[in-house]
Amino acid sequence: MALEVNIEKQAGTFRLQAAFTCEKEFLGILGASGCGKSMTLKCIAGIERPDRGRIALDGRVLFDSEKKIDLPPQERRVGYLFQNYALFPGMTVRQNILCGLHAEKDKKKKEQRADEMLELLQIRDLASLRPGALSGGQAQRAALGRILVNEPDLLLLDEPFSALDTHLRLKLQMELKNLLSGYGKGIIMVTHDRDEAFRMCDRLGVMEDGRILTVKGTKELFADPETRTAAVITGCKNIAKARKTGEREVFVPEWNIRLTTGTPVRDGLEAVGIRAHHFCPDETENRFPVRIQGEMEEPFEWVSEFRYDGQEPSAPAVWWRYAKEIRPPEIPEALGVKPDNILLLYS
Repeated sequence: MALEVNIEKQAGTFRLQAAFTCEKEFLGILGASGCGKSMTLKCIAGIERPDRGRIALDGRVLFDSEKKIDLPPQERRVGYLFQNYALFPGMTVRQNILCGLHAEKDKKKKEQRADEMLELLQIRDLASLRPGALSGGQAQRAALGRILVNEPDLLLLDEPFSALDTHLRLKLQMELKNLLSGYGKGIIMVTHDRDEAFRMCDRLGVMEDGRILTVKGTKELFADPETRTAAVITGCKNIAKARKTGEREVFVPEWNIRLTTGTPVRDGLEAVGIRAHHFCPDETENRFPVRIQGEMEEPFEWVSEFRYDGQEPSAPAVWWRYAKEIRPPEIPEALGVKPDNILLLYS
């Protein structure tokens, strides 16, 4: 087991209670701003000190409140990539990377390792430049070089793409994923961007109010988020309270419909969710009359708002999203949803 975290920390009125493990994998922590994602990383890196608990990495104890163990950051062998990259502005790219080798006393070895890192990250031609002359992508690679040159046992990425525009963000996500594919050690990235998390991470943990609610394989989490919070943060637009009425049946009062589900309904059901792209005019199951209320065109898709015929007047409209090439010639009078696409959400 690469990393074990079970910590608590009080910061004013906010309480962090983070418990999870990370193998040699790319683990994401997905949550809204202020939920405790960055604080969790800082506790692992030794920048913040938990009030109680334990952190162990590959069997080495980094922090243990009961045993009074609290290794300083430089002894944890944990690399931390900050949101703003935190490069030293008065130093060149090469000098910044050499700073990551502060413990190496052999000058020749330091220079050799710096050359290898510049080559690996394809920034050799930037070696003499200072951070102010770098683009966002170049700065990210330079900062990553300063971390990786020291060969950390764990890599922490704190919203690494948040300061970039959409086009550059996607390009750098692909570059970073390819670069780290052979890293062979644990990587934890915190983000509030569901698409970013889906592209980058093997597993995802959903965080809310200082607590990790669930950790699952990324595709598994999107297919079955389990909780309302996880459904919302993974992009589900249609969520309504529901109650169990059969082994594979639920009633949704707001929509005034009964839905057949693909999986058995457990006790404690709180709500159901239907992703906007799962509605289909040709689907025969869970098919009910609808009234389209409005449409909005996007570059490659249409978004429609509709109401079920018996829907409660106070209930919000339901969203339907579909690709332009499958736009029906006439406004449909009914829409259906496959039972496997009904998300069952529990408290």
